Amino acid sequence: MKINDQIVCKITGIQSYGVFVTYEDYSGLIHISEISDQFVQSIEEILCVGDEVEVVVLEIDEENKRLKLSYKQANPIHPKISKMVKIKIGFHSLAKALPHWIEKTKK
Repeated sequence: MKINDQIVCKITGIQSYGVFVTYEDYSGLIHISEISDQFVQSIEEILCVGDEVEVVVLEIDEENKRLKLSYKQANPIHPKISKMVKIKIGFHSLAKALPHWIEKTKK
């Protein structure tokens, strides 16, 4: 295994900042910024513990047997699809949800 290789890992845990995986005798992390170029509200909506995912190796720490990995590089969204599908990112969705959150908090 070397940097930029594509490998298949098994997801062992999910945190708000990323996904923990195992590959052979290595443990690895897919940081949330390496899951998608789009805003990821909840990693659990995309990946689940126990899933096997294809990733690209970004860094290898042989001494500690740790990997830094990228899901989005191994699973890119085709440019034609991203043009056809309206992707909602940014503050517009927050501004739309804010009045609901305020009413919910008041109750």
